[in-house]
Amino acid sequence: MDSSEFINFLWEDKEIRFDTPCVQKNLRNGEQILSTINFIEDSKGNAGVSGRLLATNLRLIWHTLIYKKINLSIGYSRIININTRLVTNNRNYHDSALALYILALKGSTRFEFLFTDISRNPERKDTPIYQSVFDIYHSYQRSYLYRDLKLRGAILQAGQLIILPREQVITKVQGVWNLSSDQGNLGTFVITNIRIVWYADANNTFNITLPYIQIENLRIRESKYGRVLVIQTAETAGRYILGFRIDPYERLVEVFKELASLHKVYTKNPDFGITFDENDNKRQKANQSMKDSEEKNSFKIEEYEEIDERQEKEINSKLNNYLAEGNLIATEDEKPPREPVYCKELGFAMERIRDGYKLKDLWDVLPKQMLIVEEE
Repeated sequence: MDSSEFINFLWEDKEIRFDTPCVQKNLRNGEQILSTINFIEDSKGNAGVSGRLLATNLRLIWHTLIYKKINLSIGYSRIININTRLVTNNRNYHDSALALYILALKGSTRFEFLFTDISRNPERKDTPIYQSVFDIYHSYQRSYLYRDLKLRGAILQAGQLIILPREQVITKVQGVWNLSSDQGNLGTFVITNIRIVWYADANNTFNITLPYIQIENLRIRESKYGRVLVIQTAETAGRYILGFRIDPYERLVEVFKELASLHKVYTKNPDFGITFDENDNKRQKANQSMKDSEEKNSFKIEEYEEIDERQEKEINSKLNNYLAEGNLIATEDEKPPREPVYCKELGFAMERIRDGYKLKDLWDVLPKQMLIVEEE
């Protein structure tokens, strides 16, 4: 049994291509344009030519509106650095514009791209016009299990498969032998609407997650282990040949037919895992901005210091304590008054001040804050 048919392998997110005919129109199944930015110049390759920057769920596309053959396609997996810069107009050094800088890698070749806003729209200067590109790119990075083969990944929790958004488990098959080694490993198949997952029963970290989009061929063939299910991955997934034995044979045929059907349906309308709604994104940012403004203007008790005005209006507490201690000592010990000493500050003799006090503590009858207010 064989499920061989023509498969349009996923290359859009893994390639950098130049001048592909009608690149903006020939999108693959499941690919969607999520954001469009007009009046953008490819400053390094096509300076002076206005174009349009499209962000799909797999790549960035830049194309001109005048010259149909001039365009770029940059797969997200090729990008190793992306940020924004302020660039100066060569013709007018006082005029600056926001540009999107991208550093990409293909094999051993590095590519630098600079997409500059040439709209001269003053409203754009204070607007993050490239924010949608960053949001889509980050969503792509977080959703690689929808598109790529992964070996020995952290895909299970407490022995259960971690389900992806919009993923549904179709069938769970136990007693599946993975024939990647001579002795084989007994494990479990989890078949979903997006991928095939196998994990070893004895060691869950020994696992495979394979999206249907990366399967080139499914077939049943004879081997030294008997009849087995053979899955060949696409070139973009390393061209692995994976073998699985399922007993009895009738069960093997059922699993094969189910996988072939799911593979055929999925490749016609694949889900690449990237979700982005520009209108929802704007609403979320507007709501967040309102929340930040409310929090900034809201009254917070912890930001204010409690002031006891009654204490400020009282006479100096240190003087009160000094007098109270003097009365207490006089009544308990009945000691004679301390000998007088000459005070330079006052210019006359006075009783020696007890330890722990200074002349200033007794002289300032009113609190300092109150004195300042009265002077004003």
